[in-house]
Formats: sequence, structure tokens, C-alpha cells
Amino acid sequence: MSEQIEKWDLEIHPKNSLLKLNLSEMWHHRDLVLMFVKRDFSTVYKQTILGPLWFFIQPILTTLMFSVVFGSIAKLPTDGIPQVLFYLSGITIWNYFSDCLISTSDTFIKNSNIFGKVYFPRLVVPISVVISNLMKLGVQMSLFLVVYFYYLITSDKIHPNSILFLFPLLIVVMGIMGLGSGLIISALTTKYRDLRFLITFGVQLLMYATPVIYPLSSITSQKRWIMELNPMTAVIETFKYGFLGKGTFSVMSLVISAVVSILLLLIGVFIFNKVEKKFMDIV
Repeated sequence: MSEQIEKWDLEIHPKNSLLKLNLSEMWHHRDLVLMFVKRDFSTVYKQTILGPLWFFIQPILTTLMFSVVFGSIAKLPTDGIPQVLFYLSGITIWNYFSDCLISTSDTFIKNSNIFGKVYFPRLVVPISVVISNLMKLGVQMSLFLVVYFYYLITSDKIHPNSILFLFPLLIVVMGIMGLGSGLIISALTTKYRDLRFLITFGVQLLMYATPVIYPLSSITSQKRWIMELNPMTAVIETFKYGFLGKGTFSVMSLVISAVVSILLLLIGVFIFNKVEKKFMDIV
């Protein structure tokens, strides 16, 4: 009898490259990505009174606090931009990056039960986090635009320009940067659990090293190069320059930020794939 070759709907092979993304396999599991996005959205605000309204409340309260502490008390400059608008612009952008980084950094720990029982591309989980945070960014961006158009009509200090059309590019750069950094930290936290307690604190410190609550122009030229080493500096400044007409825009700095984001993603995928092979043995 001639041998019959069986055809399988799904064949699972070991990864022969630590940099392999398996994009076709992740596309095949796109329904799973949407399921994780819905899970992230529902679990965060499940059994809360205000629910998704916290998307608005959080940036509003943070903006008011910054206006009082850094605007009224510390008297930090805002480049002539109304304080509420200046702080809200920085908070809106920064929240997306920080949420992607913090949420992705817990990928292995939070999903250890699922990873040990069911096979699917593990990168589906962190990618779903980045996508679900896009929904939050969209809501908070709508809040920013309401405040923005109010000051655009009532104030002559706002001067938008064509650079604001780079906003989709800034989202991509932040998403890749947050994903890559989160993958690296997620891989490290499987062995060194103490890092979990330092992530939120570290991200908070990084925010103060980024021109969120102060303009880059307020930093002396001798120290500005230190701030520009932070890849998020170019993203924040480009956003403010495009929408507010104040800030620093440099094509070279933005390109460097994009390159750093891609490098972080490649390193993150490399480490993530390496840890994935022995993750269950470590946990």
C-alpha cells in the first residue's frame, strides 16, 4: 500500500531563530489578539463604579495636580502655553508609552497559567496590550482635542503647523518603544521578580527626565544633551511643536528615536523568544 501523506491544519515547529516574529502565525491568531484586547479592557474596569470614565478622570486629575504643584508652586515655565493645555499634552502622550511598557513587562507572570496549558504565539499577548492601550489613547486624545480647540479659539498663543501630521508616526514609535522595552523587562522578571516592584517607580523617574512637565527650552544647553539621550524626548517635543507651535523639532532626533525603538524591539524579541523556551521550567 502506498503511504498516505497526512495534511494538518496546524503544524508546530521549534523556533530556529530567536529573532523570528512569526507574523503569519500571529495573523492566523488575530481573533485571539482581539479576545485579549477585550479581556484587558474589561478586567481593568470590571466592578468599578465609573468604568471607562476613568480614561478621562485620570488625565484630568493629573493635569490639575501638575498645574498646582509645578505651575503655581514650583513656577516651572510652559513656553507661554496655558498650563492646563501644556501639561495635558505631555500627559496624553506619556501615558500611552508608560502603559505599554508597564503592562507588557508583566506578560510572562500574568499569563503563566495560560502559557502552561495552551499553545499560541506568545507575542500575541504583548501585542494585544499595545493595541488595547491604543483605545485608551484615543479616548484621552479626544479629551485633549476638546481642551485644545477651546484654547485655539480663545487664545492667540497656540500656533499649530504641518508637523502635527506626524502624530501617527509618533504613535508607532511609542508603541514599538514600549513593546520592546516591556519585552526585555518581562523576560528579566521571570528570573528576578524584584524588578516588578521597580518598574512603576522607574517609569515615574523616567517621566521627570522627559520634557512632560517642563519644556526642553528651559534646560541649559550644557545639560540639554543629557535630556536628548532619552528617545521619548524627541517624541514629546515633536508632538508639542506640531500641535502647540512651541517646542523643539529635529528630524535627526526623531529618526534616532525611531531607530532606538526598532533596536529595542529586536533586542526584546530576541530575549523574549529565548526565555520563552525555558519559561515554564523557571516559573
